[in-house]
Amino acid sequence: MKMTFRWFGTGYDPIPLQHIRQIPGVVGVITTLYDKQAGDLWERDRIRSLKKDAADNGLEISGIESVNIHDAIKAGLPERDKYVENYIKTLEILGEEGIDMVCYNFMPVFDWTRSELAKIRPDGSNVLSYDQEVVDKINPETMFEKMDSASNGFMLPGWEPERMARIKELFAIYRGVNDERLFENLVYFLKAIMPVCDKYNIKMAIHPDDPAWPVFGLPRIITNKENLLKMCKAVENVHNGVTLCTGSLGSNPGNNIPDTIRALKGRVHFAHVRNVKHYAPGKFDEAAHLSSDGSLDVYEIMKAFYETGFDGCLRPDHGRMIWGEKGMPGYGLYDRALGIAYLNGIWESLSKTFPRR
Repeated sequence: MKMTFRWFGTGYDPIPLQHIRQIPGVVGVITTLYDKQAGDLWERDRIRSLKKDAADNGLEISGIESVNIHDAIKAGLPERDKYVENYIKTLEILGEEGIDMVCYNFMPVFDWTRSELAKIRPDGSNVLSYDQEVVDKINPETMFEKMDSASNGFMLPGWEPERMARIKELFAIYRGVNDERLFENLVYFLKAIMPVCDKYNIKMAIHPDDPAWPVFGLPRIITNKENLLKMCKAVENVHNGVTLCTGSLGSNPGNNIPDTIRALKGRVHFAHVRNVKHYAPGKFDEAAHLSSDGSLDVYEIMKAFYETGFDGCLRPDHGRMIWGEKGMPGYGLYDRALGIAYLNGIWESLSKTFPRR
């Protein structure tokens, strides 16, 4: 297992790489070209600049999260092949630069949804929160304004202003796109990019839908073990794999996370580990990584990763905002660093109790 930390790049992330380097056990960052729009071709010099920033601070670029997929590909529009070609060219450049893992998602319109970005907890910290009853009362066309006003002045991943300005157009694009058609479009995309992934050993790791059910009537197809296995079987290539996000899958208490990890052995290329606290169907808060702070058994989750021989990148996912820190919601330094210490402690305990031969 390779412990990593998400970093949004110079000028976008308030957390310096030097601070990330000081977290024990972290060897690399998961990053992106944050100003790139879905469908854009990435330039080699920009990628090299990212690598240099990391190397200058004793870190590596362990993977990209994300090379975003254009809606023409997701919706299966006539112009999709142009954007598929750009994606292939970007993957080729990443491969030539030694970057071999890409996280992406296939969610229409909204990459993730929350009803509150800074819900105050009894201990004074604040967390991302979801309440379906609240979301049901929101006009999706005004959702961006709600999210942006609570973002502490940061551009939220998946909620880029340029894209959200086209919200009516985006909903129109997906009119008539059901689960079956969206899945067909995903398979089309994956089959197109597998040759370049094979050439450069690039592991594509799809991120589950967040939350793991339809929102605003939009289709959602990466929501549970069955759908993940279906996706892996549809394109039976080891480079077609999964970002196992415990929080996204864990938004639905019916998802057994350790069982899902074991079922996907060999196809989990990247792991996001976080905890959620369930209150009612469709109502949850994000929590500290500690098992007892939420509803997920993080020890059993890490044990499943260990027992299946997981050797990919793992990062702590969303944390609480604690100790007065002001930053991008969910992406503060302090609680994610605490999460890393906890996850590393579990991993060390597992490795010493159950040494691998």
